[in-house]
Amino acid sequence: MNLTFTALLAALAAYLLGSIAFAVVVSRFMGLPDPRGFGSGNPGATNVLRSGSKLAAVSTLLLDAFKGWLPVWLASWGAQAGWLEPAAVPLVAVAVFLGHLYPVFFQFKGGKGVATAAGILLAISPWLGLATIATWLIVAIFTRYSSLAALSAAVFAPFYDWLGSGLVWKGDMAMLLAIVAISALVVWRHRRNVRNLLDGKESRIGRKQP
Repeated sequence: MNLTFTALLAALAAYLLGSIAFAVVVSRFMGLPDPRGFGSGNPGATNVLRSGSKLAAVSTLLLDAFKGWLPVWLASWGAQAGWLEPAAVPLVAVAVFLGHLYPVFFQFKGGKGVATAAGILLAISPWLGLATIATWLIVAIFTRYSSLAALSAAVFAPFYDWLGSGLVWKGDMAMLLAIVAISALVVWRHRRNVRNLLDGKESRIGRKQP
């Protein structure tokens, strides 16, 4: 088994882990409505919150973030140990994110990737992840729009990586490009929310939807 095959195997494993839709799993486990049946129709923590269960929403958020963090952290550890090529780390990051967006276990209909992206960024660098999460929190607290907070965090994440790379954490161009790709996908998945925001129809955090 050569390093290239190992990298592809790691990316495949990351994609399969990303394909676990914890919003659906947690909702079923707790006897809640399928989060894909209301709100935006996406399996994510925001829709789970609209079911009325904060515990389920927090559980979904943490599990989605964890599944983004774990494979990237393992790939980084493997690269440092020498059994995985460094280029595999950004590949794994994109793979687990694509798994969340297009899960093979759920007819390729996944969530918007905000929590999973946060987990990925925390694995790349805790400072990068915390800076991006802080951006989300600030916008969410002041506007009460989860989508606007996600869009803001997505826009700033590559900038934070570019600014901190080499100063606060070790970064490279391949990882920056991976972060740009992930951020672009987050923005793309929120395109309907952008229209709703412009039309004044976007729902605020905590508001239940039928």
